[in-house]
Amino acid sequence: MTKKLSPFLLVMLALGYLFLYGPIVSVVVYSFNASRLVTVWAGFSTHWYGELLHNEQIKDAALVSLSIALMSATGALILGTLAGYALARFARFRGRALFAVLTTSPLVLPEVITGLSLLLLFVALERLIGWPAGRGMLTITIAHITLGLSYVAIIVASRLESFDIALEEAALDLGARPFKVFAVITLPLIAPALAAGWLLAFTLSLDDLVIASFTTGPAATTLPMVIFSSVRMGVSPQINALATLILLLVAVVVIAASRLMKPKT
Repeated sequence: MTKKLSPFLLVMLALGYLFLYGPIVSVVVYSFNASRLVTVWAGFSTHWYGELLHNEQIKDAALVSLSIALMSATGALILGTLAGYALARFARFRGRALFAVLTTSPLVLPEVITGLSLLLLFVALERLIGWPAGRGMLTITIAHITLGLSYVAIIVASRLESFDIALEEAALDLGARPFKVFAVITLPLIAPALAAGWLLAFTLSLDDLVIASFTTGPAATTLPMVIFSSVRMGVSPQINALATLILLLVAVVVIAASRLMKPKT
C-alpha cells in the first residue's frame, strides 16, 4: 500500500519544480514572442526562429561546437575507458595513487585554473616545438578531452567494480585471449556506462565556456562564447529561440539514449 504525500510536501515539491524549471519554461515561451524585448509579450510569432536560421555567426559557432564536442567526447571515451579499466582491474602498481589523482583532478580543479594551465602549456609547446601552431579547434579539443576523460574514467571504473569477473575468467579458461575477452565480453556488458560517459563528455564540451575561452584564438569561436558575448549586450529573442532548439535536441537525445539502454524483456 502506497502512502500519500501530505499537502505540505506537495506544495514544497511544486515550488521546487517551479524554481528549477520555471525559468526554462519562460525562455521557451518568450522564444515565440513577437516583440524585440524579451520581457514584453507582444503576441505569438515564430519570427525569431527564422532570424536564427539566417544568423551565420551562430550557425558557424554551432558547427564548431558540435565538431569539437564529437571529437573530444570520442577521445575522452577512449582514454577514460583505458584509465578506468586500469584503476578498477589493477589494484596494485607503482604510481597508482599518483595516476588516480592525475586522472580525477580535473573534476575538482576550478575551470579557470585548468584553462590557464593549458593555455600556458600550449604557448610553451608552440615556442619549443612549434606545435600546436596557434590556438583553435585543436587546442580546445585537447582541453575538453582532458576534462571529459576524468568523468568517463569514474563512470567506467564504477561499472567495472560491480562487474562479475567470473565471466571473464570463464572465457579465459575456455582458451580465449585477453583482448578477445575484453572486446567480446567486457565491452558489451559495460556499453551502457560507455554511452553514459560519452554523452556526459559531449555535454560538457558543448556547454563549456571558461576553458574554451582560455584555449581558443581568433580561428575558432564556440557557441557558448557567442551566446555569452550576445547576452552581455542584452538578451536577444534569437537566444531564446536557440535555447529552445537546444532543449529540444537534448530531450530527443536523452529519450533515444534511454530507449537504447533500456533492457529488453
